[in-house]
Amino acid sequence: MPSPPPTPPRRAGARGAPAAPDAPGGLGARADGAIVGSLTLVLVRIPTGIRAIIEDVVVDEQVRGQGVGRLLNEAALALARDAGAVTVDLTSRPSREAANRLYLRLGFVIRDTNVFRYTL
Repeated sequence: MPSPPPTPPRRAGARGAPAAPDAPGGLGARADGAIVGSLTLVLVRIPTGIRAIIEDVVVDEQVRGQGVGRLLNEAALALARDAGAVTVDLTSRPSREAANRLYLRLGFVIRDTNVFRYTL
């Protein structure tokens, strides 16, 4: 029997409390009362405007392919738009083929750029 559809993503602050309306943060999706997906939306004010970044997208293996990732990303995109961001960035390993197809369907485009990391 298929799982019921996930509930719309909900923003959460510390200990699962609703986040302040203007605060970036975690989004979660639930089905049957259990958390089945989450992501983090990071909003940063920079001199040229608001920078939005989606991080740490996680969807429970048992509900993958049921729209949870789409709902989470669409909610994050709406929050970023409402915050005044013009673009939203995310990174994804090439091996995450299904996730990468989702991002392309949502309208993300692959950028030709270098990603640098400095390990402390």
